[in-house]
Amino acid sequence: MRAGLDFGTTNSSLAVVHPDGTVQMARFRHSAGAVESFRSLLYLERLHEAGKLRIKSWSGPVGIEQYLQADEKGRLIQSLKSFLASRNLQSTEIFGRRFQVEELVAKILADIRTQAEEELGIRIREAVVGRPIRFVGSDSDADDEYALGRLRSALAQAGFEHVRFAYEPVGAAYHYESTLNRDELILIGDFGGGTSDFSLLRVGPTVRKRGRRPEDLLGNEGLGLAGDAFDARIVRHLVSPALGADTLINSAGKLLPVPNWVYFKLERWHHLSLLKSRETLNMLKSVLSQAVEPERIRALLYLVQHDLGYELHRSVQSLKVRLSHAEEAPFHFVDGSVELNAMVSRASFEDWISEELEAIRIRVSALLNKTGVDARDVDRVFLTGGSSFVPAVRRIFELQFGHEKISAGDEFTSVARGLALSD
Repeated sequence: MRAGLDFGTTNSSLAVVHPDGTVQMARFRHSAGAVESFRSLLYLERLHEAGKLRIKSWSGPVGIEQYLQADEKGRLIQSLKSFLASRNLQSTEIFGRRFQVEELVAKILADIRTQAEEELGIRIREAVVGRPIRFVGSDSDADDEYALGRLRSALAQAGFEHVRFAYEPVGAAYHYESTLNRDELILIGDFGGGTSDFSLLRVGPTVRKRGRRPEDLLGNEGLGLAGDAFDARIVRHLVSPALGADTLINSAGKLLPVPNWVYFKLERWHHLSLLKSRETLNMLKSVLSQAVEPERIRALLYLVQHDLGYELHRSVQSLKVRLSHAEEAPFHFVDGSVELNAMVSRASFEDWISEELEAIRIRVSALLNKTGVDARDVDRVFLTGGSSFVPAVRRIFELQFGHEKISAGDEFTSVARGLALSD
C-alpha cells in the first residue's frame, strides 16, 4: 500500500492508495474531532517529573491544543521547513538543550507517521514525499540538494525507511488526473506557505494506460515565496509599527532607531519563535528602558515573552481569508497588553504584495517560454494550496489563460492524494 506525504511549511497531509485504486486520507484526532490537515508546527514544554527535567513535544492539532491550554507558554515553532536550505542555522537552543533542525522536523514527521498508522490501521515505512521546485531561501540547485538531504535525514529519524521524492505540483497533477476522462495539457500552480511551484505536463487516461514518459513533464518553475511572504507584508504594515518599528531610543542623549532586525524576524514565522532567547529578551528590556515610545516596545516585549506567534499567525490568516471574500476586512489581534485593530482594504493588501505577485507572474511566463508552449494550448490550469484563494493570485492566471480554464479543489490535500497515486 503506497503512501503519499505532503510535508508543508504550514500544513501537512498523508494519503494511502488501496489495491483497488481508491485513495484514503489519514485523519488526525484531537479533542474536537479529526482533521485531514496536520499543522506543521512543534510545541515544546519543560517538565519536571520524578525529580528530573525533561522536554516534551507535541505537534499538529494536539500541539495547538497543548499550547493554548498552557498557563505558562513553552516554545512554539512554526514553518520549520523554511530552515532546510539555510546553512547558517544548523541548530537552536530550547530550554538549555541544543536541537538540530533535522531533529525538530523529525519530531513532526514522526507524529504524522505514527498517528496515521494508528488511524489507518497499517504500518507506514515507505512513502512518496513531496518536495518544492525551489526551497525557501535557496539560490541554487546546490542549495536545493542540501535542503533535500536534511529532509531525507529527518524522514529517516522519523521512521521512514524507504523514501522517494516527487515534485509537489506533479503530485497535485496526478490528483487532478484521477478526475479526467480525457487527455489534457495542464499547468499546476501549487501555493504553499513557503513556496510557489508550477509544472506543465500531459495527463489523462492515455498517459496512464501507456505508462508515463519523461517527455510528459514539459517543465517546472518555482520560487521560495508564497503565503508566508504575504503574511510578512501584513506584519510589516499593520503589526510592526504598533510594536515600535521605526521608533527611537534615547541613548546617552542621542536619538537612535530601535534595532530593525527584531522586526525582520517578526515578519517570518520560522524566525519569530527564535526571538524568545535570553539575549533577545535582555536587549528588548534595555530598549524599553530607553524608548521614546515605551508602550509600543512594551507590547513587543510582551508578544515575544509569551511566544504569541500562533495567535498572531491566526489573526493574519483570518485577515487574508476575509479579504479573499470581501473588498474590506477588519484586522484584530488582542492578548494581554497587546491590542491591534485596523480596517484593511483588499486594494491595500494587493499593493503590499505587488512585488510577490509580479515574481509569480514572471515565473509562470518563464515556464511557458522555456517549454515553448502558448497559453492558448493549455487545456486547464489547476490551482491548489492556501494562497490560491487570494484573488490577486488567481487573477494572474485568469488574465493569461482565461477564467474558464481555471480549476481548483482539495487545496490542502491534493498533493498528498496525488503523491500516493504516483507510479
